[in-house]
Amino acid sequence: MSNPLPLSGLLVVALEQAVAAPMCSCRLADAGARVIKIERPEGDFARGYDALVHGECSYFVWLNRGKESVVLDLGKREDRALLAAMLARADVFLQNLKPGAVEKLGFSIAELRRQYPRLICCSISGFGETGPHAKRKAYDMLIQAESGLASITGTAEPARVGVSVVDIASGMNAYEAILEALIARQRTNEGAALSISMFDAMADWMTVPLLQQEAGAPPQRMGLAHTSISPYGAFLSRDGIAILISIQSDREWRVLAEKVLDDTALAADPAFATNVERVKRRTQTDGRVAAVFAAHDADALEQKLAAADIAFARVNGPAELARHPQLRRITIDTPSGPVSYPVPAERNAATTRRYGPVPALGEHSEKVRAEFTTATMSVK
Repeated sequence: MSNPLPLSGLLVVALEQAVAAPMCSCRLADAGARVIKIERPEGDFARGYDALVHGECSYFVWLNRGKESVVLDLGKREDRALLAAMLARADVFLQNLKPGAVEKLGFSIAELRRQYPRLICCSISGFGETGPHAKRKAYDMLIQAESGLASITGTAEPARVGVSVVDIASGMNAYEAILEALIARQRTNEGAALSISMFDAMADWMTVPLLQQEAGAPPQRMGLAHTSISPYGAFLSRDGIAILISIQSDREWRVLAEKVLDDTALAADPAFATNVERVKRRTQTDGRVAAVFAAHDADALEQKLAAADIAFARVNGPAELARHPQLRRITIDTPSGPVSYPVPAERNAATTRRYGPVPALGEHSEKVRAEFTTATMSVK
C-alpha cells in the first residue's frame, strides 16, 4: 500500500481567481489536500484568458488540476451560508479577492479566526493589509513596474518578465507560509492569519538591485548579460546559434581562456585576471569571447565548453523546450481532453505523485452542496 500524500485529510477552501492563489492551492492539491475552489457564476476569469488548450485556457489548466469546482453567487444569502458551512470544517481558507471584498461578504478574517481557532486563513493582496497602497487593486505586471523589476529587465526599455513572476512568487510564498502554519498548528492547536503581499514578494527579489542602488551603483538593463559579472552572456556561434556562458570565478575565467579561447596569454593577463577588472573592461572581455565563438560552430563550442567544465546554455524558446531532452511531463485530464505539460519540480524517491484532473466550471457544485447542507452557520 502506498504512503498517503503529506496533506491527505486536509480541507482547503479557496475563494480564488487568476494566478497567485490558484498557484498556491494547486500545490496544496498536489500534496494531497482536498481543495474546493469557489467560483463565481461566470467562473474564475482566468478561464477566459485564452482558449489554446482544446478550447481551455492555458493558465487555467496549468494551475487548477486536482481541485473541485463549486459555483457560488455570494450575493445570495444561501450561498454565503454554504461557504460558511465549508469554512466551519476547513483547515485552510485561501483568498485573493480585491482588498476588503471578503469582509463585505461577511467573512472577516478576524471573525473567522475567533470562531474557528484552528483555521489557517491566508490572504494574498497587492500591497498587504496596511500601508498607503493597501486598498489598491494590483496585478502581476503592475507590481513588476511598481517594485522596480521592469526597470532592470529588457534592453533599451523597461520590460515585463515573460511569465507571471509576481503571481508565481506570491503563490509559492503563500504555500510555504501555509505549510509553516500547519506545522505550528500541530504543536499549538492554533491556526493563523497570514497575509501575503505581491509587492513584498517582488521587493524581496529586488534586494540585490536595491542594495546596489543604495551603494551608488544602480543596476542597468542588460538583456542577456549580468550587471556584476563578465563574461556572463550570450555569444553567437559561426552557425548563428546563441550560446550563453557563465563565468563564476577567476579560476573559471582562466580555464575558459586557456581551454576554450585557446589564449594562454589572455589567461595570464592581469588586466583581465579578476572579475572586477573584467567588468571594468566588459567591452574588451566580451569582444574576445565573441570573436572566438563567431569562428566556431555551436556543436564544437559546446564540446569544448563541456570538456572544460564551463557552464553554458543554448538560448532556447518554447519550441526548443518542447523537445528538450531534460523536459519531464505529466498528462492531466481536462473537460476537453488530456493535456501534457511540465511536471512540478520536486522529486521524492519514496512516492509517485498522481495529479488530479482540471474541473469543469461547477462540476462539483451539486455534490458539495449535498455534503455541506447539513451544516449551518449564521451569516450576515
